[in-house]
Amino acid sequence: MESMGKKKPRPRRSFTPQFKAEIVELCRRGDRTVGQIAKDFDLTETAVRDWVKQAEVDTGERDGLTSSEREELAALRRENRRLREDVDILKRATAFFAKETR
Repeated sequence: MESMGKKKPRPRRSFTPQFKAEIVELCRRGDRTVGQIAKDFDLTETAVRDWVKQAEVDTGERDGLTSSEREELAALRRENRRLREDVDILKRATAFFAKETR
């Protein structure tokens, strides 16, 4: 009885930049709605709208972070996290060796 009305979560899929560009181009043509295109290609409407929005940012039609800026930001965040972990390890090692020398 509990399973009624609940949808199974869709497995996460990844798409090539070329595929996304083709979908965005279909949306820009305007002969079909975003919803129709999403349904035709078995995509979520939200994902297609996000791709269109990101394409507009990349071409300068809309304000926001471009794809390359997003990639750089993600890389910097990863590096920052790793460096914080390194500092934390060094702090613990320093405290450990300070106890040993007393």
